[in-house]
Amino acid sequence: MVALATFMEVLDTTIANVALRYISGGLAVGPDEAAWVVTSYLVANAITLTASSFLAKRYGRKAFFMWSVALFTVSSILCGFAWSLESLLLFRVLQGLGGGGMAPLAQSILADSFPPEKRGQAFALYGVAIVVAPVIGPTLGGWLSDNASWHWCFLINGPVGVIALGLMYWLIEDSAAAKKERRALVRKGIRFDIVGFVLVALFLGSLEVILDEGQRKDWFGTSTLMNVSGVLMAVSFVAMIPWLLTKKNPAVDLRLIGNRQFGSCFLVMMFTGAILIATTQFIPQITQEYYGYTATLSGLVLGPGGIVTVVMMFLTGRVSAYVQPKWLIAAGMTIVALGMVDLTRLDGSTTFSFFAWSRVYIGIGLPMVFLSITSASYEGIRKDQTDQASALINVARNVGGSMGVSLAQNILAYRSQFHQSRLVESVNPTAPAYQETMRQATQYFSEHGYAGVEAQSQATAWIGSVLSTQVAYWAYIDVFWVLGLVATCAVPLALSLKSVKLGGGAPAGGH
Repeated sequence: MVALATFMEVLDTTIANVALRYISGGLAVGPDEAAWVVTSYLVANAITLTASSFLAKRYGRKAFFMWSVALFTVSSILCGFAWSLESLLLFRVLQGLGGGGMAPLAQSILADSFPPEKRGQAFALYGVAIVVAPVIGPTLGGWLSDNASWHWCFLINGPVGVIALGLMYWLIEDSAAAKKERRALVRKGIRFDIVGFVLVALFLGSLEVILDEGQRKDWFGTSTLMNVSGVLMAVSFVAMIPWLLTKKNPAVDLRLIGNRQFGSCFLVMMFTGAILIATTQFIPQITQEYYGYTATLSGLVLGPGGIVTVVMMFLTGRVSAYVQPKWLIAAGMTIVALGMVDLTRLDGSTTFSFFAWSRVYIGIGLPMVFLSITSASYEGIRKDQTDQASALINVARNVGGSMGVSLAQNILAYRSQFHQSRLVESVNPTAPAYQETMRQATQYFSEHGYAGVEAQSQATAWIGSVLSTQVAYWAYIDVFWVLGLVATCAVPLALSLKSVKLGGGAPAGGH
């Protein structure tokens, strides 16, 4: 039931991606303006993550979880009925604020609700929501946009949210320890670290804006938004470090990241989020732009990998009772790296099955990584740090995903320019090969109704189009090489992790 709510929330990080051109047309705005539909959600989501730990302790996990789901559900329906871009962005911010607390709460509820011997399977079900939802998002969003309307990308959350709320009301109860901790907070008069929260919110919000909009705004060249965001990010970062490290009850416990075990898991989760979200966005993108796939078909490319991911989650949940997390993470990231290398073989003749199989390889590796990180990150964490650990791991996934997409976009742009310049240098109109290609293309267009100069003009345009497509292939290949390198870098980090007590994961809150 907590996995259902989390699935719904994570789904919305990607479901709108393939619908952006429909939103752009429906609301009569430009593509750059429509992109804020994704950015506004990620910013609000990241901000709420930092406050989720204290709010869950102060008001109870059940109450905070239900309020989060209720806000998410209502704002989702409002998004579906949005009448302008401004109203849609407002409702997406509310949706992100509601969704931000759902993933870490679900994770910490599972960590505290199951004994170590059953925790692996519980995290496997939760992992299905986290890893499969971004895969299903483009498929579902593409199908709804092609066959119904972009509005339904948001309206479908309505019935799911109502069901999740009902199940939570009847099935979730705060533990006796949680109630005792809540009474202690009230008795001691511990207040929310509003200064720390504002500093972290400014840092994460500015960082998300820079990562998501930097490429479109030409970074810090002429964009006022980028320059203001950069200053806010730098100032808030410099101020928040000493504040959070010296505060007795900080909004975010940065000392957890200083723990070698948790810090390594935090970094590996960032790498995992980067690869998961970047490939989820760029594989449908290349199939639509250069292979003529519809939004639905581009989403279906990810489908086989999603099925494999579900199976691997439960298999990994069982295997985790016998194999140390560090070995599973290292093996999983090696498989993912090899999957990225396989993607570098793409060319003009690449088929649907090629892209589908590449996603299958990722679907084999990522569950091994994700589930093992979730278990290993709780090793050595006290019971009262469970919510903070859950929030930080989800911040790592969220920010890592944005970093991955930003990194991929920049590599794609800069390498496209590089390959374009190199290819143009090598194209010589006086070369026999070029002249023969030009002759054959002109003859082809002459036979299809074009005469004289017009046929030659069409041939020139066709050659230019072929060259541009080849440049794009090479640029995407460079993107996949870099993502493979990111996966490879996670392997030594995984091997640095400490061995944990086997039997379903490290005991969350173990002393």
